[in-house]
Amino acid sequence: MYIYNVTINIDESIHDEWLDWMKKRHIPAMLATGKFTKALMTRVQVEEEMGGISYSVQYRTESKELLQKYYQEDADTLRAQSKPFEGKFVAFRTELEVIDEQ
Repeated sequence: MYIYNVTINIDESIHDEWLDWMKKRHIPAMLATGKFTKALMTRVQVEEEMGGISYSVQYRTESKELLQKYYQEDADTLRAQSKPFEGKFVAFRTELEVIDEQ
């Protein structure tokens, strides 16, 4: 099991619009690729010096191969859909391998 984690810091001026887009459009589109089985969106509880509001979105996938297929087949298209928010957010992505779950 792998987790594709995307941490985003979003400018407060567009926060509400972005959050609505994430919940109603982007996350469902990610799941619709068929590469991910579940998504968990959390708000980061640390105030950033740069301001804004930070979130972590964790997408679960069954294998490294499925994650690679996402990069090859879907990532560019789905990332391009965030264009309306360009310049108002920063994001970084992390791949996590689940070692144990209890």
